[in-house]
Amino acid sequence: MKKAILSIFIITLFVSCGDGKVILPRSNGTFNKVIVVTKASLWETEVGKEIRATFGKLIVGLPQPERTLSIGQVAPNGFNSMIKSNRNILVVEISDKESFTKNYNKYASPQTVVYLAAKDEQALKEMVEKHHKEIIDTFRESDLKLLQDVFAKKRVDDSKYKTLQNLNVSLTIPKEFRTVDDTGDFLWLRQHLTSGIARGTGSNNILVYALPLESEEKKVDDIIAMRNAIGEKYIPGSKEGMYMITEAARTPETKETELKGLKTYETRGTWEVKNDFMAGPFLNYTMVDKKNNRLLVVEGFTYAPSVNKREFVFELEAIAKSIVMN
Repeated sequence: MKKAILSIFIITLFVSCGDGKVILPRSNGTFNKVIVVTKASLWETEVGKEIRATFGKLIVGLPQPERTLSIGQVAPNGFNSMIKSNRNILVVEISDKESFTKNYNKYASPQTVVYLAAKDEQALKEMVEKHHKEIIDTFRESDLKLLQDVFAKKRVDDSKYKTLQNLNVSLTIPKEFRTVDDTGDFLWLRQHLTSGIARGTGSNNILVYALPLESEEKKVDDIIAMRNAIGEKYIPGSKEGMYMITEAARTPETKETELKGLKTYETRGTWEVKNDFMAGPFLNYTMVDKKNNRLLVVEGFTYAPSVNKREFVFELEAIAKSIVMN
């Protein structure tokens, strides 16, 4: 009788009363982390090495070496209910049938599970080489979407910002951010970090502004010159003659992408304060808005001395990519 009651309770727990849909448990795990489910013997071959090399590639623009994704490995016989609740899972196996598939919310929600299968180690290694960028992008985009959903639940009313109103754009800004400057042409928001070694002095920052569209084609030198001019005008240091510039000792990386349907240049690099010792990473999106004859710029930069900064920059990326043209 007790077993019957327990069975009914479990069924009730996982099935909603209204429509009969299965209610999945909430997924867990940190952002930018993937659990790889594969045999230990396969993990030690060239297949595992290729996954570790590609997923673990160092992120451009961070002052300390930090990897694109953190990776954990578990054998199939250890893939229990606790491990299955992880948000990002990659299953890699030898199989008679070659396949590359994605499955969402299989064991928990939200969750992304990617499957890679091939007939032998060499074929599996080639699949990783072929699909690793798509797989990484899939996991990162899922995490970005989740983080944006979290921020959306505590967003502030951005109609109070003169610059956003003048530029006719909206942005998902979490309530932790405070206004440093809002001229109508330039917006600077700051969130003081509240945990870790950077607590008290560290901060995440968002900048929004627009410049006249003189040319659609942008090189890294153009982005550097633009940033340095904005830094000199709007972002002073602690003393006269100090202001934010792009770090001269490291060349940023600029790549062309697309954001909100607009041709966009994504630049990752490090900033510093001229004639001072402050520095950190930045992420800049320069959008070519031909309709309004302008370059629309959304940038995030972090000051977090003595701690890793990948997750801070990831949060800034989520906010920047939430921009909407009104």
